[in-house]
Amino acid sequence: MLYCLLSFGALELMIKQYRFYHCGADNALLYSGLGAAIALIFYVFYQVSHRYNDFSLGNGSLFFPLLLVLALLVVAVLRYADAFVTIAAFFILVLLVVIGSAQSALGLALLPFLVMGTAAACLALYRALARRVAGTALADYYATSLLTLKLLALLGIYFGGNYLIVREGNAALYHLPASQQIPFAPIFYAFTAGIPLLYVVLGLRRADRPTLLIGFLTLAFSLYTVRYYRSLLPPEVAATLAGLVLTVVAGALLRVLRPARFGLTSLPDDEPRHFNLENLIQAQTAHAPAAPAGGGFAFGGGQSGGGGATGHF
Repeated sequence: MLYCLLSFGALELMIKQYRFYHCGADNALLYSGLGAAIALIFYVFYQVSHRYNDFSLGNGSLFFPLLLVLALLVVAVLRYADAFVTIAAFFILVLLVVIGSAQSALGLALLPFLVMGTAAACLALYRALARRVAGTALADYYATSLLTLKLLALLGIYFGGNYLIVREGNAALYHLPASQQIPFAPIFYAFTAGIPLLYVVLGLRRADRPTLLIGFLTLAFSLYTVRYYRSLLPPEVAATLAGLVLTVVAGALLRVLRPARFGLTSLPDDEPRHFNLENLIQAQTAHAPAAPAGGGFAFGGGQSGGGGATGHF
């Protein structure tokens, strides 16, 4: 408790007196203070009952201390706007959903949809918060945390419905020696194939680079999911062919999208649309004409001495 209070006291002092904002030292004090506070929470619950010493997903007693940890992390995010604390809060929230679902057979059956719903709620929260702080000083202060929340929500929606994650997670939860075909498999096939394509389309239509990149990453994981259960080529051959195809497609898009087509372009935003290299070279190498002789002010003839100028100029 003393270490926690000292960490947050020093952190507040650095912020108010030295204006620290994600400078390294303040981040370290924040993490150490939160670590001490979380350890204190679990220590108090452990003293009440030894049930809190069991960290398995089936232990419903963990729900209450984790709920306090989540509240602590949310307050820390609101005060310090730290991306890593945002990540921790998101995973604690998902863990709470998993633990709550593990308490009943129906909850385990609905677990993928509950995780997807939780991530979708986080995405809605991101949109509401982004609109609320838009145009204010808080927009810059919370920019990194809001972007982190958005990316985590997009990934949570995808991984909550990914066929590989659901199938292997089902085997782990039920302690099966090998994964088996899951109920409603076509639904998760559709999620695995459709969500990445939806992200790519939305990223292109809205000029949303984070969503577009998440779409490409999840699309790659979807291909890995297919290959995990249906391997057609040796890994080295598949990787080589995939690299060749991606290189050709990237090169073709660089040419096709220069200049812009269909509202898309491969040019940087700050690059001039009409740029003439020949004119630039001529302007840099041309010599300015010499100034006409005579008619100018002629310096010279002055005298000086001692600590200052004399009366002669």
